[in-house]
Amino acid sequence: MTGLKEKLKARISAEGPLSVAQYMAACLGDPEAGYYTTREPFGAKGDFITAPEVSQMFGELIGAACLTAFEAMGRPERVELVELGPGRGTLMADLLRVAALRPAFLETASLNLVETSPRLREFQRQTLKEAPLVAAHQDTFRDVPDGPLLLVANEFFDALPIHQFVRTEDGWRERQVGLNETGDLAFGAGTARLADAAIPPDCVSSPVGTILETQPAANAIAGEIGARLAKYGGMALFIDYGYLKTAPGDTLQALYRHAHDDVLAHPGEADLTAHVNFEALASAASAEGATAHPPLTQGEFLLRSGLLERAGALGAGKSHEEQEAIRDAVERLAAPDQMGGLFKVLAVTGPEMSLPPFDSIR
Repeated sequence: MTGLKEKLKARISAEGPLSVAQYMAACLGDPEAGYYTTREPFGAKGDFITAPEVSQMFGELIGAACLTAFEAMGRPERVELVELGPGRGTLMADLLRVAALRPAFLETASLNLVETSPRLREFQRQTLKEAPLVAAHQDTFRDVPDGPLLLVANEFFDALPIHQFVRTEDGWRERQVGLNETGDLAFGAGTARLADAAIPPDCVSSPVGTILETQPAANAIAGEIGARLAKYGGMALFIDYGYLKTAPGDTLQALYRHAHDDVLAHPGEADLTAHVNFEALASAASAEGATAHPPLTQGEFLLRSGLLERAGALGAGKSHEEQEAIRDAVERLAAPDQMGGLFKVLAVTGPEMSLPPFDSIR
């Protein structure tokens, strides 16, 4: 039993069951035993490998997209370059290597890394110690200075706490984590109900036992970003695994030592994530006056942004083994049956801003 599991069981015994959102928040962010506060989650020694760790090409093409947006914005006199949840700083290092090709951009950009983990902040400082911009760490997006915005959020929203509701005989009730008859963590249905207005039309007649997820924390941040873009202009790229239209289903999952795990088995030791509802993110940003462009799969975005051309240039003159590694990275990043299909890219901009390659799918 993990130390956090004992702590959670004591909390439930004293205060009652936790919502799924409260359970996720504790597992990931507990100051003493949370996953992101005590562990190194990224890379071969961690529990998962993100796209920036697969190949430098990912961050480089994100950088190219930021430069394209900078030009579309009319080269503002200043711009806030922001990454939410920067991991080890790998994506931003690759992005800035491309940005350095445009001195006018570096002269106007201020770098903001939104990160709460002291351990990861130190990783980011080390990764970016030779970067052309000095990063300012922020606790939340609200702490980022006002002004035109270029923002990247790669695998950020999937780690934000979600709420789950389960269809019962008497309506949708919030799913909770409590204790069973033997004192172990177990799921159950609480008394809180999902308002009728919040039930998608397609889910009204769902059978008993159906799970429906909501993501108020993610939507709130998307709304804040949308309001900033509507007021000052700019672009935000949301890249994550998820679904394009609201639908029922239990997507909460745990990853422990590179393998899927029971969500309740290793609190604090396993990464907990849930699939992102891109329709909800787009609606939240649009409601604040921003423009949410039709999303692309990650594969479509990367291929339309020049992934194959960049791979060819990167492999020119390299050994056969190095070229094979580059081809494998392209496959992993863009193939429909790998990250290319599972991950989606949502671009949100200021009103009426043109943004290739998203404009071509209108």
